[in-house]
Amino acid sequence: MKHLVLALAIAAAPLGATAHEVAKGPNGGPVVDSSGHHVEMVAKGSELVLFLTESDDKPLASAGTKNARAIVQDGGRTATVPLQAAEPNKLVGALPQPLGSGARVVVSATMADGHAVQARFVNN
Repeated sequence: MKHLVLALAIAAAPLGATAHEVAKGPNGGPVVDSSGHHVEMVAKGSELVLFLTESDDKPLASAGTKNARAIVQDGGRTATVPLQAAEPNKLVGALPQPLGSGARVVVSATMADGHAVQARFVNN
């Protein structure tokens, strides 16, 4: 019985550690909770835009963000997309091609105050 409880706890642990996705953000994209912040992904054509907000939905300043990038897996290809801060609360990058259905996007950045933001998305 102990082994069953332990196995169930281990199996459920990744579920609690993954980012929480909200249906849609104010800009029409999926929103993920990351370290007490919200990250919304909007892909329009070959432009990738990430909107950053605090947990209370106030804009999180993107100025001073370092090492911001998105790893995109789409159609069997993997690309690294550098992201640039855009005022007031955006990270913007150029995709090699528009995102296909099921494309996976993993975003990581270090904010100006030193804390890391990471988010994972699947394009629908």
